[in-house]
Amino acid sequence: MSAFDVINIIITNLLFYSAPLIFAALGGVFSERSGVVNIGLEGLMVVGAFTAVIFNLSFADTFGGLTPWLALVVAMAVGAIASLLHAVAAVSFRAEQVVSGIALNMLALGGTLYFVKKLYGAGQTPQASQIFPKSSIPVLKDIPFVGEILFKDFYWTSWVAIAMAFLVWAIIYKTAFGLRLRAVGEHPMAADTMGINVSFMRYIAVMLSGVLAALGGAVYAQTIVSDFTHSTISGQGFIALAAMIFGKWHPLGAMAAALFFGMAQSLGIIGTMLPVVKDIPQTYLLIFPYLLTIFALAGFIGKADAPAASGLPYIKGNR
Repeated sequence: MSAFDVINIIITNLLFYSAPLIFAALGGVFSERSGVVNIGLEGLMVVGAFTAVIFNLSFADTFGGLTPWLALVVAMAVGAIASLLHAVAAVSFRAEQVVSGIALNMLALGGTLYFVKKLYGAGQTPQASQIFPKSSIPVLKDIPFVGEILFKDFYWTSWVAIAMAFLVWAIIYKTAFGLRLRAVGEHPMAADTMGINVSFMRYIAVMLSGVLAALGGAVYAQTIVSDFTHSTISGQGFIALAAMIFGKWHPLGAMAAALFFGMAQSLGIIGTMLPVVKDIPQTYLLIFPYLLTIFALAGFIGKADAPAASGLPYIKGNR
């Protein structure tokens, strides 16, 4: 295998496996920038994956090739609704946000598995008939070296994820909404004094995190796998949370970290194809991204400063 083939495999799969992590990590950025810790990214990805697969199985014959894209939209809507459970608990009832997020994870996994068994009489759904096909851009794919790696046999969802990171950066740092969001996450009392509705901003931020995390789960279910089981989303939400922290709560930093973790995740699948790591047992390659997540957080969490009010409920009038 030539060096070009190795690079091609690594970059192609890096983009492939990173897309769901990027979406979910960006959702975490929105939530935590408003001051609400969202451990529930895993559960929201589960909800998104479940919704996308069920929609796909139900309407593939009706919408044909549009089905995967419509499934993303439906998953995003359901993710926004599911995230309200965390928003109500964390913002309105001022519950412990970590506990609320964990409860959301448990409810999402248990609830989706229950409905899968009710609908299909088993612990997994059938294979979806319509999933995202690989695409190529006619002119760009012919560019030497770069074209074959980036513009030949790729998934549009990978490039949408990267574009989304820049869009989220623009929203958070270049708009009035983003300024309010950051103000609420850094100093909610000052924001309240300026007439910003802290609770409303936090609700919106948590719902946006639900939209993006569910989108990540839906992308994962319709590209990397094509069905839904209890293990379809197996830690990706927590890896996305780590990417957000590793990226210092910045959209582009979170994207870069998600690409890094996505490469580690892809090695578990493609490692046996690469000369450098082909002799390493695949079991070790499969656990590598999770170990990497732990080591990354252990080494960098002390150097990354979260928004000042992150995890702190806001009580109007308190000082």
